[in-house]
Amino acid sequence: MISIWEQRSFVGEPHLVVVGAGIVGLFTALHYQRKHPAHRVWVLERGPHPSGASVKNAGFACFGSPSELLADIAAEGEAAALARVEERWLGLRELRAELGDGNIGFEATGGHELFGNDLLYTLVAEGFDGLNRSLHSIFGRSVYEWHDPRKGDLGLRTEHLAFTDLEGPVDSGKLMRTLLAKVQAEGVQVHFSVGVKAIEESADGVVLQLASGEQLRAAQVVVATNGYARELLPQLDVQPARGQVLLTAPIPGLRLKGTYHADEGYLYFRDFAGGVLLGGGRNLDKAGEATTEDAVTPQIQEHLEQLLRTTILPDQPFTIARRWSGVMGFGSDGKTPLVERVSPHVVAAVRLSGMGVAIGIRVARRAAGLVGE
Repeated sequence: MISIWEQRSFVGEPHLVVVGAGIVGLFTALHYQRKHPAHRVWVLERGPHPSGASVKNAGFACFGSPSELLADIAAEGEAAALARVEERWLGLRELRAELGDGNIGFEATGGHELFGNDLLYTLVAEGFDGLNRSLHSIFGRSVYEWHDPRKGDLGLRTEHLAFTDLEGPVDSGKLMRTLLAKVQAEGVQVHFSVGVKAIEESADGVVLQLASGEQLRAAQVVVATNGYARELLPQLDVQPARGQVLLTAPIPGLRLKGTYHADEGYLYFRDFAGGVLLGGGRNLDKAGEATTEDAVTPQIQEHLEQLLRTTILPDQPFTIARRWSGVMGFGSDGKTPLVERVSPHVVAAVRLSGMGVAIGIRVARRAAGLVGE
């Protein structure tokens, strides 16, 4: 038998179910709950805690390195590329304002990009001043500068170093703990270890087939599972993209500080807990990394270790303390998030293209708005 208290607070049919307890999923639930405080809002997460890219990433609060942005401008045009930068910048500001810098571990240590004396550097150097002029409309100031004299102070073996003081690292675990606590405090029910196997439209809502064999009915559903989205919505243009990461043990006398990119954003590293956290290399095997398998591969891990030996920690011994991977979601053409109603009672909010920290809060607001229509 079910009491009135259970019925009213725990087991009644939710108005909205969000599938996925990452940044987008939790913020979608939060935005919707604030707009509709009388509605019952649930988040379902198949892991025992938030377990997608939101907690598998490298912890960067960034909006794009010079080489990445110039490549985007060349591929998509200046208007589209700058609009994306603005979304990232506004998202980072909103994230920090909503949760607080201390609560997400944000440090204003700056962001960097490394270059050798090669074609990529030549192209970036030629477009550097023009890029700063273009970004002035968003930031109201110059964004990047060359910091070549500082490369030795940081212990790096590189030819050139670009810098912006507008980026920095975050603690992804701390960020997600803070967000989860806020969501729950505002009335959202978050249920862990609840997998969803299928979503079926009905005349007046949605039936979710759970991994346990049970069914759950809801008026509306938002799928916020990013790189895993096609498991529930196979028609979507979302391709999984695995990102591999490693972390060294603490390095005595480590001089590295801040966040760093190289190779058009495909490589990224930072200091963490006295060691170096390094990820990327997906461009070495894009076909092989288009997977949801939770694993690392010798090819990419060896490439990352080689970067440690030659560039980040030259002539300095190190040991690897941990390796892991996370799954991002990309589209077949460009980096635009997918936020749309895919059926009468189902909204998708996926395809963050590796920028969930920056744009997740804004993608979530759009998704919550679609549910409210």
